[in-house]
Amino acid sequence: MAHHKSAEKRARQAEKRQLRNRSVLRRTRTAVRSLQEAIESGDKGAATERLHLAERELRKAASHGVVPRRRADRSVSRLAKAVHRLS
Repeated sequence: MAHHKSAEKRARQAEKRQLRNRSVLRRTRTAVRSLQEAIESGDKGAATERLHLAERELRKAASHGVVPRRRADRSVSRLAKAVHRLS
């Protein structure tokens, strides 16, 4: 455990960030999972709608620094490709 005042504060801040990051990641993964389920079912309308939601969550996570920006770009690209392959 931290012994200095500044180290104690850093520990508190890290804990807050960890909780926030965990919730953002959970929301992002849920959105991506629901999109993948729509893709597997072959429903293009639902997949397109869920792609919009998943992209929004991924971009938001990237802008907050929870996910690296390039990883978010790559994920969005792959998901969009999968949705556009449905016809």
